[in-house]
Amino acid sequence: MGSRAATPPYPSAARIADSQCYPQYTASLKCLEEFSSDKSKCQEHFDVYKECKKKEREARLERNKTRSFFS
Repeated sequence: MGSRAATPPYPSAARIADSQCYPQYTASLKCLEEFSSDKSKCQEHFDVYKECKKKEREARLERNKTRSFFS
């Protein structure tokens, strides 16, 4: 058995591991595990992750502008 986890049933969940924001994502999850009773302690992690996802989305939109539907 490999050390790699099984592919999640949801495609979007599978793609998070390929994201540039994966470290921020895992940091926010670890924070939630540690402070499950006080999510406010993790707000900084959420904000960093949200900002990363926003930049990633903008970069993807910019790349897609140069692509054609018909090529």
